[in-house]
This record gives sequence, C-alpha cells and structure tokens, in this order.
Amino acid sequence: MEERLIQDLCELVSISSESGEEKEFIEFLQSKLTQEFKGECATDNYGNLICKIPAKDSSSSEALMLAAHADTVKPGKNVKPVVKEGVIYSSGDTVLGADCKAGIAEILEAVRSAPRHPPLEIVITREEEIGFVGAKNLNYSLITAKRGVLVDMDALDAIVVGGPSHMLIDIEITGKAAHAGMEPEKGISAIRAASLAIATLKDGRIDHETTANFGIIQGGVIRNGVPEKCSLKAEVRSLNHDKCLALSNTYKEVFEVIARSMGAKAEVNLTLAYKATRIPETAPMVQVAREALQSIGIEPKVMVITGGLESAIYNEKGIETIPIGNGVKSEHSTSENVSVEDMKKVVQVLQHILQRFS
Repeated sequence: MEERLIQDLCELVSISSESGEEKEFIEFLQSKLTQEFKGECATDNYGNLICKIPAKDSSSSEALMLAAHADTVKPGKNVKPVVKEGVIYSSGDTVLGADCKAGIAEILEAVRSAPRHPPLEIVITREEEIGFVGAKNLNYSLITAKRGVLVDMDALDAIVVGGPSHMLIDIEITGKAAHAGMEPEKGISAIRAASLAIATLKDGRIDHETTANFGIIQGGVIRNGVPEKCSLKAEVRSLNHDKCLALSNTYKEVFEVIARSMGAKAEVNLTLAYKATRIPETAPMVQVAREALQSIGIEPKVMVITGGLESAIYNEKGIETIPIGNGVKSEHSTSENVSVEDMKKVVQVLQHILQRFS
C-alpha cells in the first residue's frame, strides 16, 4: 500500500491543475479509472468527472459517492514532489497539490484494496478552490448516490456535520475626481467613503457562529488626485442563515447610506455562495464515520465549522455527505506536505466505510 500511495500521489501532483486548468488532469484520471477500475466514466458539461464503479463482492444496489476536487491553488504548475523520511513535499517553489490530490490517491487505494465495496460513484470536481464552482455546476442527474464521503479536510479526527451560509459582497463606490492639490474641495473621495463605512461596521468574529471580513480594497490611480473609484470585496459567514442575510444587508445599507451622505454612490452586490447546512449527529453517515475512525484508534470530534467545504453543496442537493480528513498539512502554501502514515490511516477509514455499506 505504501509504495502505491507514494507513486499515485507523486504522479497526480506532477500534472498541473490550477483552478480553471484541470482538463489534462481530469483526462488522466478518467483514463486511469477506466483502465484500472473498469469504471464507466463521463464528464458533464462543466468538465466535472463522474465515474461509476460496479460493486465488489457486495449485494448492495445503493451507490456510495466518494468525492474530491481536481484543482489546486497557485503556484501549482510544474510541481516536483520530494519524499523525505515518509513525508511528501514539493520542491519548495510550488504548493504540493495534496489538497486535494492526497484525497484522490487515498480514494484510489481504498477502492483498489478493499475486499468488498458497494457500487461507487467517484466525483471529481473542478474549481473548488475559487468557490465550489464545479460542485455548483455539477450535473446531478448523473449521480444516483444518496450518501457520500468527501475526502477533503486536514484534521484526521474531525467529522464535520454543519457549515455556514456564505455571502460574497462586492462593493463599487463612485465619487468625483479632482486635483488633490489645486481644488480638492471639488472632489468626492471614494476611498474616504469606503473608509467611513468600514469603520462603522463590525468585522472579524461577530459572535460564536458568525464572522465577517473585508478582504480586498482597491482605489485611486494617482497620488495627487481625489479618487473617484474604490472597490471592495468582503464576505459574511454564519451557521445561522438568517444572521448571514441580516448582517450582509446591514453591510449593504451602511455603504449605500454613507456614500450617499457624501454625494457619492455605492453599488453593492450580494451573492450567496452557499447556504448553511446541518446533518444530525445520529445520521447514518456520521455514525459510520465515527466507527471508522475509532477502528484505527482515533477518537472522532463531531463539529460544525464556519469554513467552507463542498459537502455543503452535496447536502443541499440531497446527498447526505460527511467530509473526512486527508492528512494534508500547511495546505495553500509552498510548505504543504502529507505523511504516508497519515494517508494509510485515511485509506483504512475509507475501507471501513466501504465495508460497512457493502
């Protein structure tokens, strides 16, 4: 198992697949699943991969979904994996891409080595890293599974049963340009309007289930000009959907009112990326995940998080999905790494789940 995991992961990460550029990687994976696993593979209109693998020594007719994503963050081109003392790294000038290719390698090994498994539907999405775009555009008519496992998280002991509503807030403020030295009183500073609104609003940790953040602000083009334009990108997340909506609308109103009071104009667009979901701790998938972790000596922690996972989309679409860890550390950085021992543990967890649904 160990050598196969190393070989699979090194092969997978060596194929570049930054968000939006996953085609070569998905074609490679489709070929591998077809040839090695006798999978019936298809890509939907968005380029997501769905592969159906027949049951192995199982009378179950209910399919189980195993999901991960194909894309990596930047810098993710020309990854050169390095194995040191049982840990896989990149050469140091790129991410490793183990988020989420370690999950894919673990799925491959679990299916390959499981003595029994039910019918499987392996779903590999595109553009997860830029807002779950692939999962949102997935052709769900190609999927029959009503239960699934998402192998895309770092902590091995976590079972996530709930996630937040996530609102994307895009703000464009238009003031009036003027020469900053000669006639500043004729201008209306879009940056000042933005600053006053930001200072008025609360961000960071709002309460135990709600967060907000201003992530990007851009404004002005020259030092000696009153800035006519200023744009901002913000977000609100909450485990309570109504709180997410209320705070997002407050952000919208404050920017509009403050800009208007200065003679400027604020255009604020709210886009709900995904809605808060919660599955019961007594749900079958949660119980099976508990058993699987305990079977390898890990005491599971059932939790809700305000971070985002594709499982939120799958649960909203009626596929009871729990995310499990894939063992990756320092993801989204050039220090990203994963130990082979942790990968082996994930394979064992997946094997237990496959056996349980057989």
